[in-house]
Amino acid sequence: MSLTDLMDAPAYDPARDDRRRNIIIGAILAIVLLGAVALVGYVSGHGWLFTNLGYEHRVSNFFDALEAKDYAKAYGIYYNDPDWQQQPAKYSGYPLARFTDDWTTDSPVNGPITSHHVDKSVVAGKGTFGSGVIVATTVNGDHKIFMHVNRADKTMTWPAPYVFKY
Repeated sequence: MSLTDLMDAPAYDPARDDRRRNIIIGAILAIVLLGAVALVGYVSGHGWLFTNLGYEHRVSNFFDALEAKDYAKAYGIYYNDPDWQQQPAKYSGYPLARFTDDWTTDSPVNGPITSHHVDKSVVAGKGTFGSGVIVATTVNGDHKIFMHVNRADKTMTWPAPYVFKY
């Protein structure tokens, strides 16, 4: 390096160094925050980055409809088809009357559902986010029900393919 190269060097810009430092600190903080949110979601039972919250909300809406004795709405949520009444032949294998019996007199809690609390959810199936989500719900204060929500079409299944301890 010659003396003329040093003389032609750009002037020191402290603002540039500050910006660079701030960008690096911001990127590190963003990565740490993302990691913390991912971990908290997983540890709290709502999936990595809280990805299962939508499925938990769907199950909660289902039980809200059952509590309100709005079995037609609950049936639509179960099949993810609010307009199910427009095509009754599609659901003739499991009609509303049978569904209503299954969730009242023959329910997993031996009677009508009067209260619920969504407790936890886990990914079901293969892959990082699986093919579905199993949502654990406490019903009528002391009964645990595990509902399976299919990721592809948002339909539900009870009983779930498996249960988990928590």
